[in-house]
Amino acid sequence: MMFIMSSLSTINRLYPLINNQLKCSCVKHLSQLTKKQAELMRKKLPQKHPINGVNHIILVASGKGGVGKSTTAVNLATAIKCVAPNKEVGLLDADVFGPSIPLMMNLYETPLINNDNLMVPLINYGVKCMSMGNLITDQSAAIWRGLMVMGAIDKLIRGVSWNHTDYLIVDTPPGTGDTHLSLAQNLPISGVLIVTTGQKAALGVTRRGITMFKKLNIPILGIVQNMSTMKCSKCSHDNFIFGNNVEELATQEKIDTLFSIPLDPIITNGCDSGQPIVITHPESSQVKVYKSIAEYLINSLDNITNKR
Repeated sequence: MMFIMSSLSTINRLYPLINNQLKCSCVKHLSQLTKKQAELMRKKLPQKHPINGVNHIILVASGKGGVGKSTTAVNLATAIKCVAPNKEVGLLDADVFGPSIPLMMNLYETPLINNDNLMVPLINYGVKCMSMGNLITDQSAAIWRGLMVMGAIDKLIRGVSWNHTDYLIVDTPPGTGDTHLSLAQNLPISGVLIVTTGQKAALGVTRRGITMFKKLNIPILGIVQNMSTMKCSKCSHDNFIFGNNVEELATQEKIDTLFSIPLDPIITNGCDSGQPIVITHPESSQVKVYKSIAEYLINSLDNITNKR
């Protein structure tokens, strides 16, 4: 009995010490575990890696299809080359399911492969271009799942020799899907230009697109109200055939820069024939708008670079 009482007394004296040591050990272990977990989480998050040789990446996006996003991207790329001929401009068609850059830029060849096993961009009007439309035939439809689409886009980005490109214009698919998230998470995007028309059906999804880019911390460089007006053939009055609600949207979303491009068959016909209006009608009022957008983007991106 005396032995048992002595043992219990010893345990009671040692218990606080053992308990404290266990607590310290657990806290240390949990601290290390937390650090390891944080490190693993950082590893799992996509890392933004710049494209070799590319200074600025500009997305051209729209919430809805059919608003003239690709037309704007093509004329913007050619306009940048016109106002800054010493700069190298690239145009990437990221719309895997509906590539239109080959048609609009009159480039149907299959790109060559250089000694570094990279595709060489096709060039027209001084703009370097790459599109999935140059890699598949007109008859073959791209029926791919999400991961295949991401792989194809990554090939267009990383598998192309974009060396010495000052401005890479990326024509994104309409909407707010996986392509936009993948581009935003993996590339250092300099900014996005939003293209929309004035009707409510387009503005609703445009607002959602703006919200997405804000959450992704991508600077919104401005909004282009495409097909804003159409001139009456009889009285030459400008009619807002799709409504004029874009300015209100820009104000609500605190976007200061808004450009308006009229609906004109010359613009449409030029893209359908592979001859952008910037090239065929360089002195027209429509081209002046495209050039003003180009100059604005160049100045804005230069300011962003200087602040870094």
